[in-house]
Amino acid sequence: MPVSLKDIRWQTHEVFDFAGHYARLGPAVAGGEAPDRAFIDAVLDEAHRFTESELAPLNRSGDEAGCTWNDGAVTTPPGYKEAYATYAAGGWSGLIGDPAYGGQGLPDSLSLLLEDLIGCANPAWGMYPALSRGVINALAAHGSDEQKQTFLPKLLSGEWTGTMCLTEPHAGSDVGLARTRAEPNADGTYAVTGTKIFISAGEHDLADNILHLVLARVPEAPEGTRGISMFVVPKVNLDGSRNGVTCGGIEHKMGIHGNATCTMHFENATGHLVGEPNKGMRYMFTMMNAARLVVGLQGVCGAHAASLKALEYAQERLQMRALTGPVAPDKPADPIIVHGDVRRMLLTQRAIAEGGRALVYYAGQVADRLRQGDEADSARADELLDFLTPIVKGGLTELGFESVNHALQIHGGH
Repeated sequence: MPVSLKDIRWQTHEVFDFAGHYARLGPAVAGGEAPDRAFIDAVLDEAHRFTESELAPLNRSGDEAGCTWNDGAVTTPPGYKEAYATYAAGGWSGLIGDPAYGGQGLPDSLSLLLEDLIGCANPAWGMYPALSRGVINALAAHGSDEQKQTFLPKLLSGEWTGTMCLTEPHAGSDVGLARTRAEPNADGTYAVTGTKIFISAGEHDLADNILHLVLARVPEAPEGTRGISMFVVPKVNLDGSRNGVTCGGIEHKMGIHGNATCTMHFENATGHLVGEPNKGMRYMFTMMNAARLVVGLQGVCGAHAASLKALEYAQERLQMRALTGPVAPDKPADPIIVHGDVRRMLLTQRAIAEGGRALVYYAGQVADRLRQGDEADSARADELLDFLTPIVKGGLTELGFESVNHALQIHGGH
């Protein structure tokens, strides 16, 4: 039981009234009606069924088998490919996409409910579709009409997946030091050359094609982040030929073994410029800010799953007697949940999970207002979201770690 659907439903309906929030935003694009409570519950129920039956059982294979690399190709753990096919067939890839390109046109915050259930069930698997949703957002906001027509239908159907490629061996958080270059071709495309590292889902066997959003420099670009442009670089070119994109290896990590963290080499790879030259850093933030909310939610999911496991164990593990006298006199000892320090840790975990989820859901509704509110409300939401986003990412991941640490203490090393 990696997630409590009751907890998610309580916050969705009783705390944040998602149905009322959607009604205030106006009709959804799909169907002309705002999602009501019954619709939201149907999404939650079906997403819960999928994540519990398809994703949660894959945690062991993901951790023990992990991803394997061989001559540039990455094979995901047993069951991952089949689960992704079920995910795509269920229409989950296009939950919030524009119907003009095959999406369902639902509010962005509804995807957070899906992300929540996936993150609690199997965070390593969940990183594959999460990266794709970021690419969808970036292309929808900044791509040309031709790029939208070409790439979005494949992404929204789940046939193709996506990544973002920023970090280079010599340039981590300082993206302005990037050296990857993009030389113009006669046909309007660019030849992209360089190496990117720590690319989550950079290579895998889940989909026929992978679209890499790559930051690179065009000739005579200004120094620093002002000279960064964004390119779509497919693994497989639009004519079916293999592009100059190879995976040089995968990282051997302490965790999330089921997700391939790749070193990607681009050798004169065909790239398609997104928007204007030297505006790539601003465009990438469209993807990164959405990803930061999801990363914060991953911290909440870790906290939530750890709290449920710790609670279950604390109710079963027998050690010593309660200070107030035996609580289970028919047993050799009382369950450890009766002990004050154990209860303190359990309640701290509960506060982190519930408070963290509330912050993410609130930020998700603010993001909806940014995209769908009137001009004045959108401006207020933009300012508020700029403030909330780093708190969600930085604060909730740290607190998620704290919750997991409490779970380890409660389990006593078992």
